[in-house]
Amino acid sequence: MMYKFIDRIGDWNPQLLREFKGRLKVFPVAIAIGTSLIGQLVLFLSQFSQLPDKRTYQIYDTYCKLRLSDAAKQIQAASSIDHTMLCPPDQIDLDLWWHDHYENMFLSLSVIFIFTLLVGGTFTLINNLAQEERRGTLNFIRLSPQSETSILLGKLLGVPILIYIITLTAVPLHLWAGSSADIARSSILGFYAILTACCIFFYTAALLFALASGWLSGFQPWLGSGAVLLFLIIAFRIGSSYTSDLGDTISWLRTFSPFDITNYLFPNLFRMHSGSPLKELQFFNLPIGKSVIGLVCLHLLNYALWIYWIWQALKRSFRNPNVSLVSKKQSYFIVASFVFMLFGFCLSNNVSLSMYEFDFHEKIQQLYLLNTIIFLGLMAILSPHRQAIQDWARYRREGVSHSKGFWNKYLWSDLLWGEKSPAILAIAINLVMAATTSVVLLLFVNGPGVSNFNRSQGLLGVALSICLMMIYATIAQIMLMMKTPKRTFWAIGTIGAAILLPPIILSMLRIGVSHHNTYLWLFSSWPWYGVQNSATTTIFMTCLGELSILALLNIHLVKQVKLMGESATKTLLSKSGR
Repeated sequence: MMYKFIDRIGDWNPQLLREFKGRLKVFPVAIAIGTSLIGQLVLFLSQFSQLPDKRTYQIYDTYCKLRLSDAAKQIQAASSIDHTMLCPPDQIDLDLWWHDHYENMFLSLSVIFIFTLLVGGTFTLINNLAQEERRGTLNFIRLSPQSETSILLGKLLGVPILIYIITLTAVPLHLWAGSSADIARSSILGFYAILTACCIFFYTAALLFALASGWLSGFQPWLGSGAVLLFLIIAFRIGSSYTSDLGDTISWLRTFSPFDITNYLFPNLFRMHSGSPLKELQFFNLPIGKSVIGLVCLHLLNYALWIYWIWQALKRSFRNPNVSLVSKKQSYFIVASFVFMLFGFCLSNNVSLSMYEFDFHEKIQQLYLLNTIIFLGLMAILSPHRQAIQDWARYRREGVSHSKGFWNKYLWSDLLWGEKSPAILAIAINLVMAATTSVVLLLFVNGPGVSNFNRSQGLLGVALSICLMMIYATIAQIMLMMKTPKRTFWAIGTIGAAILLPPIILSMLRIGVSHHNTYLWLFSSWPWYGVQNSATTTIFMTCLGELSILALLNIHLVKQVKLMGESATKTLLSKSGR
């Protein structure tokens, strides 16, 4: 029977069978199950140190039935803490104690599941691909007749199989503790659904990171799993702090954290007496937070959206590691998905409630910071290197010579969709799409203090931000066209210096303390500090100046591309004439 089952797995997914054969051996499986059982036993027994037989409880403790009696109130009124009044053993509420005992065990297992699956699973997946790359077996897998989906799915299901065994062994205790603590089954099922989607998201991201960071060699698994661990620690601390500000980019980012939704499903996780702040969450003015099903579906939608795009990047880069992770066409849809999610959170009633000028300006800066991080990534992914642009320029020079010269009517199509053409136009389109969220906020959001906010300055600030990002993109593209083999490091160093040095210098010089010199921040990578305290004319002139710089850089870029096309054509003709 077992052999037939294994054969069926092999017929369905040969890669999964390969992973199972390498990991499902007696000793590793026994170690995994034993580790899980010992951990469960330690967790179960650790609660018994609080048993009434093991310790004493005061009359005002939660588990003392006399805590609400008149005598207890008089004692507390006379003395804030009276250590001499012990609760009689027969007055201890054992039913409540056992209820809390099971609930604590259930919540502890929930947190352990999250850390074990996400940190352990990402480490094993990244480490597996890194080892396959070092051994040279990854190229062999790429050449197999299996589809990318089959291979990657086999990796996702098979590589962390021991992590799955450790977790699944503890699931019966988790369910029993939840049932004993009277936790609703719908909440438990919602937690499992969120945890499954969260694992798929982080696991696919781990595979993509492993494929894209082969130059890190053996440091990959530690860096990837360490980043996930740091994210979970920060998310855990944020989830344990109450915040009611749910109409900004931070709210969208928190949907990637499993702790906020876990606290919503199980309110005692962080002991918030007022309940989870997600109860007030709105998405496109829909009261999603009022319904467990609605909030779980929103989290699943967010995970599914980004899992889909990560999966597309995985399939694209798995067969050919030299190709960009996403195409220009895919980048437009990715940015559109990003804008859609931000619109849902930022354009809701809870943005306008208690909205003041400081809060509004802070939200605009949050959007700018998030856009900057995303577009630095897109810039690195979409910008082609020297050889690709040289091939494109030579193709255009030779293939369209019968038309209207180098810049014929097909140029715009190449710049919009072409894999090897410069990415300046594609980045500009994506920037304009992402800026629509800030523009709509500036034009339509109202509140008690927003009327004092200079919206024209805000719109000029958005234009200034777009110009600044386009300057960075053009500089990066020019640097990637250099002849030196270290052009990637030159591009990273140049853009990093352009982003970091101006704010550092201005901060060291303490420029920005008074309003008469904050306009200098308009020329830095963080122009919003200058926008807040500068005149509209100053912002407008700065924007014109940056547009002029951008135009000059693009003129130089066009000349470089033409020159590369001419030199490549001459070289090709000279070789063919020999």
